[in-house]
Formats: sequence, structure tokens, C-alpha cells
Amino acid sequence: MLRALPEPSFKQGRIQEREPAPADRLACLMALERKALWLSTWMIHHANHLRPSRDGLKVGGHQASSASAATLMTALYLDVMRPQDRVAVKPHASPLFHALQYLLGQQSRDKLERFRALGGAQAYPSRSKDGDIVDFSTGSVGLGVGVTLFASLVQDYLRLKRLVPADTPPGRMIALAGDAELDEGNIYEALLEGWKHDVRNLWWVVDYNRQSLDAVVSDRLFGRIDALFEMFGWRVVTLKYGRLLEAAFTRPDGEQLREWIDACPNSLYSALVYKGGEGWREHLRRDLNRYPGIRAILDEHDDDALARLMTNLAGHDMGSVLDAFHGVTDDRPTCFIAYTIKGYGLPFAGHKDNHAGLMNPEQMAIFQRIMGVPEGAEWDRFSGLDLPSEELEAFLADVPWAAEGDRRHRPSPVAVPAIATPRGRNLSTQEAFGRILGTLATADDAFASRLVTTSPDVTVSTNLGAWVNRRGIFDRTERTDTFREEKVVSAQRWGMSPQGQHIELGIAEHNLFLLLAALGLAGPLFGARLLPIGTIYDPFIKRGLDALNYALYQDARFILVATPSGITLAPEGGAHQSVLEPLVGIAQPGLVAFEPAYADELTVLLRWAFDEIQRDDGQSVYFRLSTRPVEQPERDIDPALADAIVAGAYWLREPAAGAELAIAYCGAVAPEALAAYEALREDVPGIGLLAITSPDRLHEEWRAALARGERSQAERLLSRLRPGAALVTVSDSHPATLSWLGSVAPTMLAPLGVDHFGQSGDIPDLYRIYGIDSDAIIDAAARACLRAGGFVSQP
Repeated sequence: MLRALPEPSFKQGRIQEREPAPADRLACLMALERKALWLSTWMIHHANHLRPSRDGLKVGGHQASSASAATLMTALYLDVMRPQDRVAVKPHASPLFHALQYLLGQQSRDKLERFRALGGAQAYPSRSKDGDIVDFSTGSVGLGVGVTLFASLVQDYLRLKRLVPADTPPGRMIALAGDAELDEGNIYEALLEGWKHDVRNLWWVVDYNRQSLDAVVSDRLFGRIDALFEMFGWRVVTLKYGRLLEAAFTRPDGEQLREWIDACPNSLYSALVYKGGEGWREHLRRDLNRYPGIRAILDEHDDDALARLMTNLAGHDMGSVLDAFHGVTDDRPTCFIAYTIKGYGLPFAGHKDNHAGLMNPEQMAIFQRIMGVPEGAEWDRFSGLDLPSEELEAFLADVPWAAEGDRRHRPSPVAVPAIATPRGRNLSTQEAFGRILGTLATADDAFASRLVTTSPDVTVSTNLGAWVNRRGIFDRTERTDTFREEKVVSAQRWGMSPQGQHIELGIAEHNLFLLLAALGLAGPLFGARLLPIGTIYDPFIKRGLDALNYALYQDARFILVATPSGITLAPEGGAHQSVLEPLVGIAQPGLVAFEPAYADELTVLLRWAFDEIQRDDGQSVYFRLSTRPVEQPERDIDPALADAIVAGAYWLREPAAGAELAIAYCGAVAPEALAAYEALREDVPGIGLLAITSPDRLHEEWRAALARGERSQAERLLSRLRPGAALVTVSDSHPATLSWLGSVAPTMLAPLGVDHFGQSGDIPDLYRIYGIDSDAIIDAAARACLRAGGFVSQP
């Protein structure tokens, strides 16, 4: 139903009455709204009906979804927003977004003509593909909404630490969301986290057109939305009826009309929108004909006028929208629920199947005549408008949002200091990571001040304790550590303050990756570079994989430390043991993955990672670490070895030229690989032991070298073996992590790894059961050597 939501409370926060927009300004905005609607609709039509198709596929686009947001987006971009504001546009309004940028002179006609084609405007707004005009990518439904909340938190973090100029006003983080996006659970996870961190300067504008991809949205959906937002401390502003309807409600019996619309089911309202004036008249006569005032309204309006009246929702009334937006002048988070009609102004407005619907050529021809656009002038910026082009040009030149031109900051890199390798005979990579961060926490320099860590309630168990104890937890206000105040002994000092450099999250991995996205975009969005590190249990990457992909797609830069990992986390059982995550590291664009075995390798790689996430063409970095202590090699890392560690592999034990056998290992199974090597080297003289620190880097460079017709790092390493030699690969992960090495050089490959769910036990038992212990490596080597034409006796 179009049930009325409560009016906003004028006692909570500041909502101000304002003078109506001057008539000339309102006229310009309404004219440009009309032009943006035309351009977005024509752009999609051109792509599907006029641009030659070479593959026969429907190009698609969302004419109806763009139409429902036309008033809201025109008001935001051309009047309300300021240069410091950042916006996540709903995915299906991408054509409208590009049309508005075209009007502002920030998008080219060529890109509009190539909408959804190579090099053209993207199907969904994309930071990495559309360039500086996009603040947040929004291709994955719901995530663009959530990221604005975390961007608001990051803005607070920077301002409270005085990392951005204090005289610059804070920006509003704005998300324009389709109502169906509110089905996405990550939005509610974000809401809870936002309440905990007292976020400010956050607007979520809901395009409440009551239609989703497949159906009309349930009448009950928004019955609780306002209460939910208010429970989390938000203001809710409802934009329901436009000025035509509000005027009709003041007439005799007008309240009966309001009650009828309020009680009208969403499905019926949408169907009547599609049927038009005749349909409205039939139902109103049937239900309200006993009221003289309603009969008078029906008599005064022909079918077209009646349709205009009954579809005059506030989300399509420019004056109402401007009043609502400009009425909010404080920093309290605000949800605007704007009633709209999907496909408003188009021939299939209100039809339940219009989400992916396209106007056919006959409909477009009629629409073109209605819009007054001459044939051949379809791409002209002001054709079909009544106002002089000079007046519109002057208006657009004065739009506040576009006043500063380039919206992307480019802060200078932060110099990375030398990092000492943690000492100890037996260390796990997770412990080494914690010690490195603990040492960095003692420094008083620019580098340490830009480090910021975050974790979804696994801070201590991922070895961030020493860092947090020294640098503190971030909070808008000072909060004392009650245990410390009460003199209760604890290893953790959990005092919170604006000076803290760790952001503690609840157990929601989507929130972790959305926060890492916002932290990793702090430089280009706000002008202050941060060096974010997020920690997570390795198997739970899968929980947040959509948000991780989303963060990387918009080129956010951060370091992800995933630990503990694999069945090596033996007593915990399968629910906490990861298997396929290294394959994610190999396949995920924008992310380079490492799995070091030793503390000195991790030290080299962390320093490289801090540089990598700051490079213009760099990537985010994923470390897969382990809680298993292993004996550390006694060695100094020279530049050549450091380069090899970063490149992805080196010979821990160099093979003889023309060797018959090599073992290649990755990560925590290093002791088993080394034990198998020692057991085999008497029977197989010249055997090699290959340490792989990054299957990802090694694989990427191999494919790139193949494309260039050059020899890869992996080929150079394996060239030490004779053609057809035996090669055993082993890792605490899926065998495919390393089995591709069999394609690099002519070898008889024996891939070992874990390919089914783990169980509880200790490391010797689990490594034996899953076939990655030293005996399994020796057996695999024997079989591979026999198949390769050699022989290995069992030791």
C-alpha cells in the first residue's frame, strides 16, 4: 500500500523550512531534468536499436529505473551537492548519471554513443572504468549504499586526526538506493556498525518506486523501515505527495482521496499508472463517487490531466525534493524515502515487467515527439527545451558540485622505513606479523601515523594486540578501559579515543571489506593517504567475497592479512580450515597474494606491500599466514633473494643441472617439504627444493611472458631440471594452487594438497590423512620418478 509514513520529527536534529527555489532556477532544473530523462532513454535506445550488433546480444540498459530517479538525481547533482560531497548512484540509474555528466560537460557524446560498448560509458557507474566523475562504483547491488557509511567513518577519522584541512567543510556521503536494494543484508550489517561508531554526514536517498527486478515490492516492506532507521539514530524524511496532490487534498472531500491512495496496494497503484487516466477514473468512480468533491475533481480533469494528478508523487516534484534536501542542515544521518514511479514519463510506467524493458522504435518515435526533440538533434544538449540555451549554459556553469573540476585527489606517497625481521628460532608467520606491527607501533613518524588497522572481532587472535595496545582504538570520544580502571589484570589495553589507529568491527566480513574499501580510497576521495591493514580468519574471506571484489573493482588499496589458514589450524576442524582461498588470491583482479613460510620472507614482502599499495599502477596485497611455528633459516636476505621472494619463488635448495626430481612447496608445509628433501637427496642426487612465496605472482608473470613470447621466472627456475623430470607440488590448500606448474616445463607432475573439508586433530594426523606430510611427499616423488623413467628407492 502507499501507506503514509510518519512525518519527520522537527524536534530531533534540524530540519528547516526554506524559501521556495526562485522560479527561474526551478524552471532550469525542471528543463534539465527533462533533458536528462531524454538523454538516458535515448542512450539506451541507441545502443539496442541503432548501433550495429555483431553478436546478436541484447545490450540492455534500464530506461525505467533511470526515469524513476530523474528528479532526485537532477536535484542532487545540479543544485544540492557541493564539491566535497561523495555519491554512490544506484546501479540501474547509470544512464541517467552519464546523461547528467554530459550536460555538465564531464562526459563526451562519443562515450554516450558507446554506452555498454568497449570504451564507452559503463553499464554501472565505475571508478576504474568511468574515471574521476564516479565517487563509488555501484555495480554490486547494496554495497554502494553500505560503503558510503564507512566513507563517512573514514572522513571522521581523518578530520579528528587533522589529516585534512580543518577549514574545509565535511562532505556528505550520499547513496541513492533503489528500494529493492534494501533486501540486501549487508545494508543492515552496515547500519548496526554505523550506530556503534556514531557516523555523521550521511544521506541515504531511497528511490521508492515499489518495483524490483521480477515483481512489485511487498506493501509491508516500508511499514517498518522508518522505525528501523530511527532505532539506529537516523532521521527519516518521507517525500510522498507532490504539490498537485497536496492541493487536491485541501479541496472538499480531498481527505477521502488521500486515504484512498494511502490504502491502495502497490500492485494496483502500479497497474493503474500503466493503464492511465481511464483506469484511474474507473476505480475512483467505483470507490469514491459518493463524494461530491471527488466527482468535481474527476469532472475537471481529462484523462491525461487525471493521470498527471494521480502520479504526482513527491519524488517527481522538483520543488518538494529541493525543500526536503535543503531542509536538512545538520550532520545527523538521514534517510529520505522518496515515493516515485518506475518508468515515470515513459510508455511502460508502472508495468511490473518494465525493469529491463526497452521502448520499441514506434514508442520511441512517439516519445521523441512528446519531448520535442527534432530528428537528427537527439544528442544535442538542449534540443526540445523551452528555455534559451544561453540561460541553461549559464546555470550549468554555476553548478556547485562541479565547481572544482577534478574530483580525485592525488596525495604523495608515504616513505616506507626499513623493517627489521623478528628474531627467534621457531616462529609462525602470524606471530612474525604481530611483532612487526608491534615494532612499527613504537615509531613516531609519518609512516606510523598513516597506518590504520581493522578487524571483525578477531583483533587479538590475529596478533594485532601489540599494535592496538600501543596505538589505541579509534572512537569519536574518549572511553576509558574499565578493566584497567578497576585494576583487573589484562594483556589488552582497550582504551578508545580519537587518537586511536585501530577500528574495531563486529563479526561481519562484508563490513570489513567495505571499511577497507573506504580506507583504501581515503587518498583519492579526501586527499589524505592512509595505509590500511585488515585482518581476518582466512576461511571467512568467502563470507565477504562480494564486498572484497567490490573494493578491488574500484581500485581501493589495502593489505589483507588472513590468518590462521588451512588444515594446519588442526584442532579447530573444517569450519575454520580454508582450502580454496589461495585460488581466490590467484584469480581475483586487483589483488596480489602471498603465502610466506618464514619470518624473513614476510618482512621483505610487507615492506614491498606498503610500497605497492601506494603505486599508481599498484594493487592491494593479501597475505595468507599460519599459526604454526616453524624453524627459521639462518641467513641474510641479499637483494637478489629479496627480489626472488617478491617475484614469487626461489630455490631453497638449488638442484643440480639436469636434476631428476624437485619438490615445490608453499607456506606452512615447509618443514614437511624439507624433511622429504633430506630423506630423498641420497637416492636422488641433485634434487631441488623450490620455495614458492606467491603462486599468484608466479602464475601471472608466466602468462604475461607467454603472451610476449619470452621466458618466464617459473620456466627459468624449472629449467634446472631435465626435460620430463619429476616434480612434486605441495601446499596446505587445493592442489590446483600449484599444479599449473606442470604446464610451465615438461615434467611428470604429482600435485599434493587438500581438496575436501577438514576435521579436528593435530598436524601430524591431519597432514597424514590429507596426504601432505613428508611420507606422502616421498611416495608421490617415487611414483612420479617411476613414471618419468627414473627410480627412487623408499628410504
